[in-house]
Amino acid sequence: MDPITQQTVLAAAGAAKGDPVYVDDVFSTYLYKGNKDEWTTNPPATQNIVNNIDNVENKGLVWQKARSYSGSQGFSWSHYLTDTERGATKVLNSNSSGGEATENAVISFNTNGFTAGSFNLTNNDKAENVAWNFRAAPGFFDVVTYTGNGTAGRTVAHDLGSVPGMIIVKCLDVNEPWCVYHRSLGNTKYLSLSETSTGQTSTLRWNDTNPTSSVFTVGTDPNVNQNTKNYVAYIFAHDDAQFGTDGDESIIKCGSYTGNAGVGPSLNLGFEPQWVLIKNTSVSQDWTNWLIFDNMRGVVTGVGDILLQPNTTAEEGSTYTASNIDLIDFTSTGFNIDPGGSQYTLINSNGNNYIYMAIRRPHKPPEVGTEVFAIDTRGGTSPTPPTYNSGFPVDVSWARDITTSNWQVKSRLTGEGQILTLNSTAAEYNNPSGRVTFDRMDGTGTDTGVDSANYSWMFKRAPGFFDVVTYTGNGYGGGNTPNSINHNLGVAPEMIITKNRLNAGYLWLVYNSGLSSINSALVINGSNAEQTISGIWNNAAPTSTQFFLNLGENNYNNHSYIAYLFATLPGISKVGSYSGTGSVQNIDCGFTNGARFVIIKKTSDTGNWNVYDTKRGLVSGNDQVLNLDNNAAQASYDSIDPHSSGFTLTTGPVVNANGSDYIFLAIA
Repeated sequence: MDPITQQTVLAAAGAAKGDPVYVDDVFSTYLYKGNKDEWTTNPPATQNIVNNIDNVENKGLVWQKARSYSGSQGFSWSHYLTDTERGATKVLNSNSSGGEATENAVISFNTNGFTAGSFNLTNNDKAENVAWNFRAAPGFFDVVTYTGNGTAGRTVAHDLGSVPGMIIVKCLDVNEPWCVYHRSLGNTKYLSLSETSTGQTSTLRWNDTNPTSSVFTVGTDPNVNQNTKNYVAYIFAHDDAQFGTDGDESIIKCGSYTGNAGVGPSLNLGFEPQWVLIKNTSVSQDWTNWLIFDNMRGVVTGVGDILLQPNTTAEEGSTYTASNIDLIDFTSTGFNIDPGGSQYTLINSNGNNYIYMAIRRPHKPPEVGTEVFAIDTRGGTSPTPPTYNSGFPVDVSWARDITTSNWQVKSRLTGEGQILTLNSTAAEYNNPSGRVTFDRMDGTGTDTGVDSANYSWMFKRAPGFFDVVTYTGNGYGGGNTPNSINHNLGVAPEMIITKNRLNAGYLWLVYNSGLSSINSALVINGSNAEQTISGIWNNAAPTSTQFFLNLGENNYNNHSYIAYLFATLPGISKVGSYSGTGSVQNIDCGFTNGARFVIIKKTSDTGNWNVYDTKRGLVSGNDQVLNLDNNAAQASYDSIDPHSSGFTLTTGPVVNANGSDYIFLAIA
């Protein structure tokens, strides 16, 4: 099914569910800088957080935490949880057993997010913050309040509509530890969110009774059921497949794994996560904290994972140095634990049991091209920061100075400071002084005055449009075993760009459905015509879930690679091909307002990878042209003109030579 098509009424069993619901509609990780002066109390500052989560028509939970602080006051940066059932300004701290307090952390719940109030610890102008927003929805999350009666077997109703995978309960009135049920531990054990304790056995918490799709049961312990005391419960689903375009996808899973003190377990969720909560349940030590990872703050393939700990006040990196650890990798189908086998005890102790809760990455189809692609000049678009403004979270940046410099390719998945050179066979290198930061909602940041780029072309991963995967080769030198690489594009990719990350001297190899053979490839860092490389794509066209490799530079045994995948998404992107005529011809991409970005490559003969865009000048007349395959300054000549449905080829020979074949990528 075309991923942009959203059914109004789902067929068969899904018909009663109405419009599709995506994880984007019910969960958000939002990063923001505070705007309240830490030394001023009057006037108070507020900030509207627009994350497109409806917290008015639906119940919701906002979980806030200061990530880092550059001021001089000595704060204890607790986690603050506010929900719609208890009301705005009513907070709990996950790192404390204390009861409910009143603070201006969240002062209103809105139809498109929430408003952060004047509370110093969640809206301080010297602090970077994160807010995780959970919206109640059947099959994902619910929040309920109840009053204890002190009687064993007391049931609490909920609207999750499926059997919970995890339940977190807190007494609001008195100092009582948080109490956590997890399906992997069963109904006889519990954990505490505010402590490092192991899974404890007690019939007094869950009354040795499994939760159902409509109720959960508590015993007589004051943690969960003291007579006349008030409680809140956060209830999370497990593997309820009722989301996505066809209403058949899960967006949350609760499970467990056993550590091995080596290259850790690989967890198959059936989806790529954006947020993972992990806890060691076997040992109680100062290193067995609860751990939260998310892709907005940074989970990279390689070193540099960033974590927060719900049971402590620690900021990011204050306990573990983010620049030298590789705790977890997110994959197209789940996540890998301790992928480098460095024996990180906090996440992979040998024989220890760990529980987790994982939430699917955003996968809502875009409606317009500006949701997924943007071009900006350095500091050129308000507001600044960010350095380059996109209007959306960026997954990949192509950046360069348009006079004379290399193309710098930077990806959220590989982390800050990691750069590949598009016009070179060089290996990925780290430039910490000129790093690009992806932990922003509306663009990318760079260190002022260091980064040499003055233009950035920014892409967001989205179904049917663009995806990014990292993988390890297994072919050449490894028995030439075919390598099936999973992806989340949702449709068969029509263009795949691959690069060896860590080894120099290897080409940027390109698959394109418009080439003459499944064994053909192009090279981005050169102007060569298409080449025949037997078995390079394993003689198989890619599918909606995988692409295939065998013998070639893109599949050397145990080498690390990255792949960028593009497809045609009606009204947003077009991957296509054409034959030159030497006469004016219109290339219909199915757009309504023309192409903003076009790449064209001659395939039947040598020819540059020509890049045009409306930011630098795609006009009727001379266009500003760059080449992906070199670092030359942009040139000016008339090759293409604007056209409402795509673009127009002029009579010039550069991209329209009579009898020559071309492939192109265009974005509206």
